[in-house]
Amino acid sequence: MAEDSAAELQHPRRNLANRFRSQAEKFVKLSRKDEERSTENLAWAEQNAQQALLHDFTDERNWLTLVHIKMIRKDSDGIHRCLEDLFTVLGRDSERLSSLEGMDFLTHGHGLMSASLTEDPLEVEEWWNHVSQNDAVSEFAERCRRLDFRDQRANIIFGRRMQKLRENKLVDLFMELVQHLLAHRPSNHELWLELGRVHEQRQEYDEAWLCYDHVQSLRPTSPERDKLLSRLTSRMDSAGDWTPPVEDIRSRFLRRMEELAAEVSKTKSEEDDDSAEEEDNEDQEMLRLQSLLEAGDAEQAFFLARRLLAGGEEWARPYLEQATTLLD
Repeated sequence: MAEDSAAELQHPRRNLANRFRSQAEKFVKLSRKDEERSTENLAWAEQNAQQALLHDFTDERNWLTLVHIKMIRKDSDGIHRCLEDLFTVLGRDSERLSSLEGMDFLTHGHGLMSASLTEDPLEVEEWWNHVSQNDAVSEFAERCRRLDFRDQRANIIFGRRMQKLRENKLVDLFMELVQHLLAHRPSNHELWLELGRVHEQRQEYDEAWLCYDHVQSLRPTSPERDKLLSRLTSRMDSAGDWTPPVEDIRSRFLRRMEELAAEVSKTKSEEDDDSAEEEDNEDQEMLRLQSLLEAGDAEQAFFLARRLLAGGEEWARPYLEQATTLLD
């Protein structure tokens, strides 16, 4: 399927990336040996470096190799775009993006990228060592609350980082921050599944069911929600009396995720007017969905449509499908 192919393309494939980077380095050497074909060889070098980065965006060498080649080719705009792309992967921090204004990229571009990767390593073990040694977990958490994770690569990088929080007994912080990731990219079914498992381990069965239900809405063949119900109903303890959350609980959960998604929304949606007449509410919600989708705010539209469907508003299903398509 198209969505699976896109996801696969964004996940690191290190061996293939290493080959492309090695080819890029060979073409750079050839450009120095053969001046007559220098331009052609550098073009091949850049093409291979771009492929290396496409196949593995988590290897810092791929970023630095591409910028190095662009410096040789005197491509100032290209270096600028590389830095913007890196900062997108690192969550579109506005302070970092503002540092690019007025910069001489041919002089300082490679140094800035190298410094950025040293300060915020892409490799998760290296990142965790840096954060833990500098007692910077709180600073990381504060950044996460304001960063933009809509880029799939950013979602992967920060998802791995948050998993390190969980592995190091920072479960409450993991559970808070992971919701920001999911609000920005609600189609990340693997992260929903992981969050559901944590809730289940803590015997927070309503929350676990809501996460598994979300997984099943994204992957209809996934049995996780039904497996939870089977596990709970087969127990002899009090959990055996558990029943799935009522509509009101599901709606509150989806509204909370919708509000988180709105924090990075490209448009400022109006707050719901609880005093509006019920006969007008459907039209208002429909217009709001249309407005969000037209503006490309798929995340907020996704949770709004799911909330409406949870309340029995079947007319919202085509809007959910549109939002899901945009996210994919």
